[in-house]
Amino acid sequence: MKIIYIIIFLIPLLGFTQHDLLSEIDNKEVNDYESAAFKGLKIVNFESTKMVSKKELYFVVSHRFGSIKPGFEDFFGLDQAVTRLNFIYGVSDGINIGVSRSSFLKTYESSIKLRLIRQKKKGSPFTLVGFGTLLINGALDDANLPGLEFKNRLGYTAQLLIVKKFNKNFSLELIPTFFHENLVQLDEQENSQYAIGFGGRHKISKRVSLNIDYGLHLNRASNSPFNNPLSVGFDIETGGHVFQLHFTNAQPMNTNGFLGQATGDWSEGDIFFGFNLSRVF
Repeated sequence: MKIIYIIIFLIPLLGFTQHDLLSEIDNKEVNDYESAAFKGLKIVNFESTKMVSKKELYFVVSHRFGSIKPGFEDFFGLDQAVTRLNFIYGVSDGINIGVSRSSFLKTYESSIKLRLIRQKKKGSPFTLVGFGTLLINGALDDANLPGLEFKNRLGYTAQLLIVKKFNKNFSLELIPTFFHENLVQLDEQENSQYAIGFGGRHKISKRVSLNIDYGLHLNRASNSPFNNPLSVGFDIETGGHVFQLHFTNAQPMNTNGFLGQATGDWSEGDIFFGFNLSRVF
């Protein structure tokens, strides 16, 4: 079964190309379909149901600083930043593939995103999108882990993104999630893990929206030091780009990372500032 996952999720290593980010304006109707519920490809950490259009290529730079808690000691996280570079290509309006590299655990990832149902003004009341990834942990060291095999570096994610756009200003998303790590850090932690994500967007001006998402881990080990990820951000549209600013208690930006390894704690001021910047070719 794992070989099948690898074949499916390696498909996204194949593609690339271009378009304008503002093509889906809030009040625009296309074939009676509801306009985009989200302007960014991510809410904050979780994927949104926004799709890259056919033959477009997005290059997304995601930067997340270290915790702001130490203050000037690390210059509010500047000294401990991680970066993710992500390419997403629209095979069609309803099929996207992607490939990325993150400096967190030297993670390589391929992804596929499929729109299954689209919200219509006189039809389906919601949009349904499937999202899956295959990732490779490049930081594992066989010198410290005798007997380490390539399969131990692999992780998988499968999600359903269920979105309802209530009006031009407000959208909500529900994200049932399965993710698997072939090698986990804690003996008590199951390799296969489950979570439910919640996210939303509220437009507060013509070009700015408030976004929030949260992940509820359903079978975290009782001795785990990690927390559920809670994130707050702003989407800012700037003439062809969506610039995302956010605060979160999870520094990793891959799904397995922010759901399984969020170390921050909002109640203690242990949070991370970051941004996503998209460019369309």
